Amino acid sequence: MMPADVETDAERLREAMTKALAEDGVLADPGWRAAVETVPRHRFVPGFYLPADERDGQGLTVWEPVTAEHDYGRWLAAAYADTTLITQFDGDEPDWKQPAVRHGGAPTSSSTLPSLAVRMWADADVEEGHTVLEIGTGTGYSTALVCERLGSVDVTSIEVDPHRLEQAASALYGCGYTPTLAVADGLYGYWPEAKFDRIVAACSFRAVPPALLAQTRPGGKILLTLSGWLYGYARVLLTVNGDGTAEGHLLGGTVSFMSARTHAAPAFGNPAHWAAGLPDAGRAARYSPERVTAATQESFHLRFLAQCAVPDAQMTTVGETVHLVDVVTGSAATLTPREGRWEVREGGPVHLWERVEAVLSAYDEAGRPEPETFTLHVYDGGQHLRHPHLPGLPLPRS
Repeated sequence: MMPADVETDAERLREAMTKALAEDGVLADPGWRAAVETVPRHRFVPGFYLPADERDGQGLTVWEPVTAEHDYGRWLAAAYADTTLITQFDGDEPDWKQPAVRHGGAPTSSSTLPSLAVRMWADADVEEGHTVLEIGTGTGYSTALVCERLGSVDVTSIEVDPHRLEQAASALYGCGYTPTLAVADGLYGYWPEAKFDRIVAACSFRAVPPALLAQTRPGGKILLTLSGWLYGYARVLLTVNGDGTAEGHLLGGTVSFMSARTHAAPAFGNPAHWAAGLPDAGRAARYSPERVTAATQESFHLRFLAQCAVPDAQMTTVGETVHLVDVVTGSAATLTPREGRWEVREGGPVHLWERVEAVLSAYDEAGRPEPETFTLHVYDGGQHLRHPHLPGLPLPRS
């Protein structure tokens, strides 16, 4: 049962969360601090999943459903923790009245951790008087923050999942926020309310959608996350020019968002089938796969750069062997540990690991430049990532 004093408990926890975020430097702007102090996050997350302490027998993450009715204390504490709360897997909307434990699955909707939600709006340089398009309403919590800061009349938020938007709309309207809401694919923005001063995406794209440039006023800004099938990520802040082009720089940090559903990676089948067609003879790898997979900020950045070189490749590990598969060109590669080194076998029109090695070598020779030193140039028909000490790194056509 929901305790009668839930709002009192929530206010106390919200004050504690706001204080902690302020001490971490997240809420330097008093306007955003006031928004976090005001918006009741618990009303936007009636149910969500948290990972269990141990995986199941197949090695899958066990996701435990958490609701106020089943575990009030855990639910409210998590609602006011600076953490992302998963609300949906594989596009299947849960029955929060009778929720079930899940084993594995791909998250398809969530409530972004509050510090990142604020950081996104702040990084986009959102100010009073700006008209804003948010791509990916999700639970509506981030939408509520910007409505509290700017006023609802200047905010448009779109969501591709009708049920998710219905739930978010109920929470938003129940809290007194009335932004323009619509079921729409973020790939195409939202023409009825264009043009916008700021566009902020809470999902990731393989390339900057041309529609977003067309719907942004000259001098306006777009903040989005670029991703791909290697799950390399980079946030970019673009300024749109009067000629329809845009340019900007990458932002630092290890931030990732779920892919826009139309940009999700395709299934590639059985890795063993791809490996069976590779040459028997291999060569010594110049770099180990850990260079792009390690849990470090540099590897996070390198995975994105590697992805620029092989934008259609996917990576998976079976046993000790790392597989690279490209369903577009039919190319494949394997990396297998052999007596203290890695052996590479490659086949198809694109030598996938050789291309990755070329990027890693160029990166090292350039002095291992930080993400913020890279610029992205977007123009009609494509985009390029550039650095003064590296050759142009093409990204996939939009």
